[in-house]
Amino acid sequence: MTQTKPKYLIVIVGPTAIGKTALGIEVAKRYKAEIISADSRQFFKEMNIGTAKPSQKELAEAKHHFVDFISVKEKYTAGQFEKDAIEKLEELFKTNNIAIMVGGSGLYVDAVCKGIDEIPSNENIRTQLNKELSENSLAPLQEELKQVDPEIWKPINQKNPQRIIRALEVYRTSGMPYSSFRKQQPKKRDFNIIKIGLNTERAIVYEKINRRVDIMLENGLIEEVKSLIPFKNLNALNTVGYKEYFKYFDKELSLDEATELLKKNTRNFAKRQLTWFRKDKATHWFEPTDSEEISNYLNTVIEN
Repeated sequence: MTQTKPKYLIVIVGPTAIGKTALGIEVAKRYKAEIISADSRQFFKEMNIGTAKPSQKELAEAKHHFVDFISVKEKYTAGQFEKDAIEKLEELFKTNNIAIMVGGSGLYVDAVCKGIDEIPSNENIRTQLNKELSENSLAPLQEELKQVDPEIWKPINQKNPQRIIRALEVYRTSGMPYSSFRKQQPKKRDFNIIKIGLNTERAIVYEKINRRVDIMLENGLIEEVKSLIPFKNLNALNTVGYKEYFKYFDKELSLDEATELLKKNTRNFAKRQLTWFRKDKATHWFEPTDSEEISNYLNTVIEN
């Protein structure tokens, strides 16, 4: 009787600008595999330059899924991504026992690898929280979350009102801290997961980030942000690369100030990504230039 080959999902994670896209394409070409994007900012059709989407040339080198597939006007959650990505993987594994997932959005990576909890929601409470935000600023909500859920307070982006409001919505709806809904046992997947992390010296990461921002500006980021001003209050646009230049167009910052703020916010974003990914002890870390070492590692863990 023919034995079924084991299935493998190779997951490539790391901070922004580290080289995940290039490695993902290299590995995909080696195994004639397709790529699941787990970068939640690259889902949106209207956001191209500021999200550093793979170029048309890169997309042609390896087939990508979940890039450019929804509008900023649509709501899309990590829970929905889990369902959609698992369905896509089931389809891909019918013709190839290897698939690749690349991304810097830790929650979305975990949704596929571990599953995501059913987290309560309440639209009325969310509306009330947004009202409190507009009337009293973010500070009281920050203080409330710090008191009721200190475990989520530290890793959460403390200046992101959407994250604060979501965590408080869960607490006020259920009476239980948001962090308590993130402790379920990981779901058992019918494929093996190999996690590769990319990182290097902090100064080099920051240099890559600064250069990427300069390239985005050369490629027309300001014009892209300007075209999205009508949607600037949508959650999808409350993100690094866009919110800084909305402040420029609102005359709150000069162009140079907005650019420096973008570089600073991107560096902070990279730090948060690393904090998230380093928690997973199953991840094997490499320098972005370690192509041969990564190839050898994959050879040792994949049964041909």
